Amino acid sequence: MAVYTEVTDEELNGFIAGYDVGRLLSFKGIAEGVENSNFLLHTNKASYILTLYEKRVNPDDLPYFLNLLGHLAKKGLSCPTPVPSKDGKLLGTLAGRPAALVTFLEGMWVRRPRVDHCTELGKAMAELHLCGSDYEGFRKNALDVSGWRPLFEQCGGRSNDVHPGLDEDISGELDYLERTWPRDLPSGVIHADLFPDNVFFLGDRLSGLIDFYFACNDAFAYDIAICLNAWCFEQDLSFNVTKARALLKGYTGVRALTREEYDALPILARGAALRFLLTRLYDWLSVPEGALVTPKDPLEYLKRLRFHQTVDTAEAYGLVQ
Repeated sequence: MAVYTEVTDEELNGFIAGYDVGRLLSFKGIAEGVENSNFLLHTNKASYILTLYEKRVNPDDLPYFLNLLGHLAKKGLSCPTPVPSKDGKLLGTLAGRPAALVTFLEGMWVRRPRVDHCTELGKAMAELHLCGSDYEGFRKNALDVSGWRPLFEQCGGRSNDVHPGLDEDISGELDYLERTWPRDLPSGVIHADLFPDNVFFLGDRLSGLIDFYFACNDAFAYDIAICLNAWCFEQDLSFNVTKARALLKGYTGVRALTREEYDALPILARGAALRFLLTRLYDWLSVPEGALVTPKDPLEYLKRLRFHQTVDTAEAYGLVQ
């Protein structure tokens, strides 16, 4: 259950009174999500999502995220839109936590993405990159290549407890990526966490993108690499080139890739696999005894990484330029 902070009726009513959203009809916690406390609100006017930002979120980053959502929505991207309070503020305080209200987005995420879902994702990701091109805010990617070694060091040399030889595998990959990571690729606002549970569909139609709380400024092609990892491997962790081709075709139909981006895709995909291997590894090693949370298996991303290590050109992902 992704509700870490409980909210009393009195606190909630006081908070909602500061917004012109109508009379509250119902209020319940949302089980999905791992970073913040989320609630679904129904009023006599509409439905909304109330988010309380927990301690892992830097409050200084919140204006970047909330203003970005408003900017993207004005540009026509389907995403939650922040609701301003009666005094025009997008961010308030509830139960001792920073809190914001956003519009409710209809749709469901798909547990087993099909090829047509991957095409729709590619289109929406390219639209996001174009819509955010003139966003004035800037946020450095805290989990870019410069952040991976410090994260690995926080694992305290216990990687081999998870899998024999994992420490050596990660150390060697870090050495390689730090030496060869591409620079000066076309960049701007990226989502950086477009996993299937952050992409909503109504039937076969993509209805919107959610959860922008890893959004940052980085290479557009890195966002593509994250999605190749998140959407194009099957349950047995075999790579589905048909899904990858569909994702890339959807993307390039909206925004063309430069030659440099094309050539960089294999190493970016390796980096994206290592990034999620490391965050999962850190979480796996950090769960306190008796906790009810089950961390995600880091070794799933080790297997993805090993696939990308065999790739020489983007043709392996179904993209021909």
